[in-house]
Amino acid sequence: MKRWNLKMKRWNFLSSLIILFTVLITTPAYASDQQPALNINNASIEQLEQMKGIGPSKAQAIVEYRLQNGSFSQVDDLIKVKGIGQTFLEKNRAWLSVE
Repeated sequence: MKRWNLKMKRWNFLSSLIILFTVLITTPAYASDQQPALNINNASIEQLEQMKGIGPSKAQAIVEYRLQNGSFSQVDDLIKVKGIGQTFLEKNRAWLSVE
């Protein structure tokens, strides 16, 4: 009887590992944070505010900078906007574009 219980415990453990492994392999790691790239050259204030770390004043500053200086040639040009720092760029670079 003890031998049977041990075999069942092992079977349950291995089955759980197989299920867990299958779920991890088939579920993209980025699924919860996935969002389409935001074109900073034509995004509205409301769209910019959806980015992590962008509130109304920073969104307004980005739009005003764009109106005064023209389109951004690269995402790194956002650093020229007052209130946008390197930390923001590093955290959000994957979700920003200029095209």
